[in-house]
Parts: sequence; C-alpha cells; structure tokens
Amino acid sequence: MKKWRHDISTILVMFGLCVAQTMFSSVFAPVFAQDGALLQGLDKVTARVSTFEAPQDKPVRFGALEVVVRTCSKAPPEEPPESTAFLEVYNVRPGEEPVRVFSGWMFASSPALSALEHPVYDIWIVDCINDASSASSTTP
Repeated sequence: MKKWRHDISTILVMFGLCVAQTMFSSVFAPVFAQDGALLQGLDKVTARVSTFEAPQDKPVRFGALEVVVRTCSKAPPEEPPESTAFLEVYNVRPGEEPVRVFSGWMFASSPALSALEHPVYDIWIVDCINDASSASSTTP
C-alpha cells in the first residue's frame, strides 16, 4: 500500500513540474541577442524620417547626434514580437566635447515609454538586426 502511494505522489509531482514548466516557459523564454539595431529618426525641423542601421558598439551619426547601440535583443518567434535596445545618444557640436543626451532602454512596441528628449531630433528602435539579415541603411 505504501509503495502505491509513493508512486502516485511521484506521478503527481512530475505532473506538477510539467505544468509549471509549461506555464513559466514564456516568462523565462530565451531572448536572442543581435548584432545591432534598426532605428528611425525624425528631424523635427525638416519633418524628415530616416531609417538607419546602428551596429553594436559602433557610433552612427544622425544629424548632430551620435548613437551607440550597446545591446539589442529580440523575443523568440513564438513569443509576442518585441525588440529592446540599450542606446547611448550624444549631442556632437564642432569644437566641443560630446554631451550625453540619452542613455537607456528603448522598446519597439512602446517608443514613448523611454524616449529621447531632444529639441530637434527623435530616435526610436524599429527592430534588431544581425549580420545575416541586415537591411539597407540610409543616413541623413
């Protein structure tokens, strides 16, 4: 009788672990690191929107700004689409030291959540890129 109860307990524990793994797999789903970010920028003076690529850890110019993508990650295909990037943005003026105007995470699904506040430019993340699937870039 004790052996039968032990077997049932083991089965229930294993079933519970399977259910918990299924429930929490989306919470702890792997995030795919990428090689850079696809960004869009708005020049508020000309009302021109430009799409450009920013490779990881390499400065890219957008107008008077210099953008450095420190990391970009993308949710796996089975999860809701989300791309996040940690950006550092510097205002660069001739003859002066660059001034950091933004440092933080940006989210493709919620661009206003953590936005760059600049009087002339807006920048937001569109997607992450990797070397195999990089798109064409246009810079102003």
